[in-house]
Order: sequence, then C-alpha cells, then structure tokens
Amino acid sequence: MRDIIHLLPDSIANQIAAGEVVQRPSSVVKELIENSIDAGAENIHVIIREAGRALIQVIDDGIGMSMTDARMSFERHATSKITNADDLFRIRTMGFRGEALASIAAVAQVELKTKRKEDELGTRICIEGSRFIRQEPEACRTGASVEVKNLFFNVPARRNFLKSNSVEMRHVIDEFQRTALSHPHISFKLHQNDMEVYQLPASKLVKRIINLFGRNYQEQLVVCQEDTPHLKITGYVGKPGFAKKTRGEQFIFVNERYIRSNYLVHAIQNAYENLIPQEYFPFFVIFLEIDPKHIDVNVHPTKTEIKFVDERTIYGLVRATVKQSLGQHNITPSLDFSYDINLDLQKKFGGEQSEKTSRDLDYERFRTGSGQNRDFRHWEKLYEDQNLEVPQEFRFDRENTSNRSDEMILPSNFSKFPPGEPVSPVHTGDYLPFTYQLHNRYILTQVKSGLMMIDQVAAHQRILFEKYLSHLQNHTATIQKLLFPISVELNPGDYSLVMDIRNEITSLGFDFELFGKNAIIINGVPSGFKDINEKEVFEGLIDQYKHNQEKLEIKTHENLAMSMARYTCVREGKIMDEKERKSLIDQLFACKNPNYSPFGELTFYIFTIAQLAGHFKK
Repeated sequence: MRDIIHLLPDSIANQIAAGEVVQRPSSVVKELIENSIDAGAENIHVIIREAGRALIQVIDDGIGMSMTDARMSFERHATSKITNADDLFRIRTMGFRGEALASIAAVAQVELKTKRKEDELGTRICIEGSRFIRQEPEACRTGASVEVKNLFFNVPARRNFLKSNSVEMRHVIDEFQRTALSHPHISFKLHQNDMEVYQLPASKLVKRIINLFGRNYQEQLVVCQEDTPHLKITGYVGKPGFAKKTRGEQFIFVNERYIRSNYLVHAIQNAYENLIPQEYFPFFVIFLEIDPKHIDVNVHPTKTEIKFVDERTIYGLVRATVKQSLGQHNITPSLDFSYDINLDLQKKFGGEQSEKTSRDLDYERFRTGSGQNRDFRHWEKLYEDQNLEVPQEFRFDRENTSNRSDEMILPSNFSKFPPGEPVSPVHTGDYLPFTYQLHNRYILTQVKSGLMMIDQVAAHQRILFEKYLSHLQNHTATIQKLLFPISVELNPGDYSLVMDIRNEITSLGFDFELFGKNAIIINGVPSGFKDINEKEVFEGLIDQYKHNQEKLEIKTHENLAMSMARYTCVREGKIMDEKERKSLIDQLFACKNPNYSPFGELTFYIFTIAQLAGHFKK
C-alpha cells in the first residue's frame, strides 16, 4: 500500500491559517492597524470600501521596512518580536505570531508600499492568493501602506458567509474603536466610501472617548484608578443613570490589548450591585497594566482571550476599584434605612413600584376592601366551613353589595405554582370575565381547563412585534407629530447604520431629518407612544438592532420589529387596571403566534385542574 501522508502546499496551509486569523473584513483591519502601532506610527488612516469587501487600506507613518523585510513579512511565522520561547512571556507588542500578512495574502489581493526614513526609494510588493506577483522599487512616503482588495476572492464560500454591508461595517467600526481607545496618543482617521467617519486627533483618554461616542458621554464619566504592586487599574466607568438595556460600549484592555473576558465584565457589573436594574449594562473603559509573565496571551489566534495566573485576585481588585470609584463620586446612596433604593430604581427605569411596595399595596387594598374588586365571600366561607371565627379582613361587607363586582381578589401572598406545560392557543371566550395581576408581573385568569398565567412583558412584546412587523411590511404606520422636535446626536457608527436602514425606520413611524454631522432631528414618532421618552426609545432601538445583528440570523424587518417591541412594551412592575389586562389578553390571542414572545419566551402557561389538585394531594 502506498504512503498517504504528505505535506500541504503553502497556498492551502495559508488558507487554513487564514480561517483562524481572517474571519471577516474587521479581522483584516485589526491586524493591519496593530502592525502600524507596532511600527511606531503616530498617524494611522483607514480607508474602507463596501464594508471591506472591495478595499481595506491602512496607511501609517511608522518606521517602514527594508526591501528584504518587506518580502519576508509575507512568510508564515516571520516576526521581529520573538527570538526564543522565553519571549512569549514578555510580550508587550500587539502582534507577535507572524501570521497576519501571510494569512491575509492567502485570501485576497494585497499590495504593500513601504519605505524607511533612511532609504531613498521604497518597495512595492503585489501578492494574490499567496502567489507572489512582483516586487519593485517605488517612490513613496516613509511608513507603510497596505491595500487589501477583493477579500476572499479565491474562497467564494467564505465570501458568501459574510453578512450585509451594514453588519460588516459595524464590526469594522468596533475594531477601529477598540484600537483607537487603547492608543489615544495616536491620531486615527477612518473613511468609508469616501465619507469621513472618524477623525481623531491625538489626545487624552477622556477626550478620545468623547470624540468616539459623542459629547453626551462627558457628563457620565467617572474616573477609575488604583495602583498596586502587582496590578495597575485606570480608566473610566459610566454613572448608573446612563446604563443601557443592551451591552454596548464596554471595553477592557490588558497591557493596551483589547480582551474579551466575561469574568472581568462580571466583576465590574457586580460593582454596580443595587445601583442599576439587573438587565441594564453600564459603560466602562478599563485598562489593566500587569507584568506579562503573569498572563498568557498566546491562547487564541486573534489574541482577544488571555489567561491570568491569579484570576480571583484580579477579579477582586477590579470589582473593589470600580465600587470605590462609584462611591467616591457620590454615586452610591448614603445609608438611610428608611430609603428603598429598589423603589427609586424602578421609578427611574420605568417601573412604578418595587415588588415589595406593590405587594404591600395589594394587601392593603385587599384588607381595607378598597377599589372595585371586593368579593370576600370565598374567604369568609373557608373559615366558616372549619368552624373558625372569620377575621375582620375577610368579612364580606353585605351593606355595600350594590357596588360589588363578581370578581375575586386573591391575597397578596398567593403562591406562584410550578410551571405547567405550554399549550395551544385558547380562544378569548374560554376565560371568565375576571383577571388578577400577580406581583405586577403576571396576569391570572380562569379558563375552562384550569388557571392561565400570562407574562405581561412577553405577551406585550408578541403583540407589539406583530404590529410593528405589519407596519414595516405594509407601510401602514401612522405618525404622531411632536410639538417640540428632538435632536439626537449619534456616534459615527450608529449614524451610518441609521442611514443604511433609514427607509425601514421611517416605515415604523419615525419622521426624522438630518441635522449636521452625525445628528438627526426627530419630528414625529409612531402613534400610540404614551409616557415614553422618544429619544431613549430611538437610541434603544438602534442599540437593540445592533445587538440582534450580532446574535441572531434574522431579516431587517424582523430585527426592527423585535427591537421596537423590546423598548416599547409594558414593564415588570407596571400596575394594569382591569380594562388594560383584558385588552392585553384579547390582543395576545388575536396574534398569529400567541404562545411565544419574539425572543422565544413563553407568553402564558395553563395549569390544569389536575395539576392544581395534585399540589393539595387530591
């Protein structure tokens, strides 16, 4: 039998390596910018066409390369950063593997122009799909210019897997922002299709943050700083009042290298305990400076994941530092034992009462018999059947039966049953004409087969999703004109996204016009908005849309409808009267798919009589 093992050709080996390093256009942007930083550049210019599909060009004024170095830079594992194994534990540069240019050249058409300061002429090299085309002298400026054209031209399957231009450009901007944040002393420019997206002069970190994300960030930044013998922490965190419902601008850098670490994000989020609701996320830009020998950056091909020698200590220091910073800037509340922070936060973020307060209010209404629902005969009979004296709280007021409804109020400590099985949609005629709101979160009503419990948030999201989706598909939205137009300043990335989906946003019912660079004026909103901050809804719509783009494979219309439903639905803690509860049930079961919210959550359970009886051992 003949031998079957052989070495792969370099072209195929490079394409395999490119699959790890070059996942999308933003990967190329990241690698090329990092090379420019390692070359000592003070000015970096990034040019993008068609979200990186057609062209990615990075121009810098770094030290440049000689003719020999320029040719060697395209060889696999060719690097100027590593000479022996010990160097892996002393890495301070952005790149060190020596795979970036070789991997990029394997899946694109690449042209490099570079020159050192001491050389009269520079070098021009052209490579297509790992195939060397030419190398020749070139008159050019000191530094380097790398053009990457027709990414994945020789790997059509990879090119077909790229998302829409707006999604890919969002990833490019994310990478650009991360690098620009970690190196505020370097001037950066970004152009997309001949339009300027960013022009960032060299500055301090706080100025860089404002230039990247907008002037409104200036008032929310809190300085975060700690210096220990083993770890130095610097940066800024956002005030709790500016937290958002989507995980947006959160950045952690270790030795000026952006990293992804759910462990450290949890440490920072934990420092905001009792300051923001659980589903909200704060802004932060945190830098950790640590001896390289205590970390391992050689974990992931993109170098965004690292390992710490002592993760628990790092976690504790980061959490304590952020918590201390929030306290020093009078963000944490003073110790007032009569003050209910949960109540204050519920009011601030849209709820009307805390769970405890609403329970107490329900019980008080029940005890005093206030409101329209005052049928206590059920509870009175339970005591009489057991030959017990009926407590005053449960005695039926027979003198006021003229105002009595046939509805029964359950006591506030009515237990939540274990989950039942989801069932097929029921008809609105199946339930009796009474409803009850449990903990201002669930709506209870009787159906023929037992007890139905409806999640008011999930149910309303389903209703709104189908409503907004219909508006987008049929252009039937009605606009509610604002008495006073609202100006919204967006960061360049979000502004570009809004321009890409402008027609769809208009179909939702938003009427807006451009207002200078990266700003819009909202003149009208979808009709039906009530007690809603229009600016927050618009900004939240964009944040949620971006989040859905990254996590879900859905169309633009569905994404926008989901995002609007998320930001305009009724909230937990919202007290709903009888009319509102019945209306929500009617609308839910008029939906095409009432069983689930657009986010896959069950909207209701039905607990059968048999299930209920089983809990009482009957």
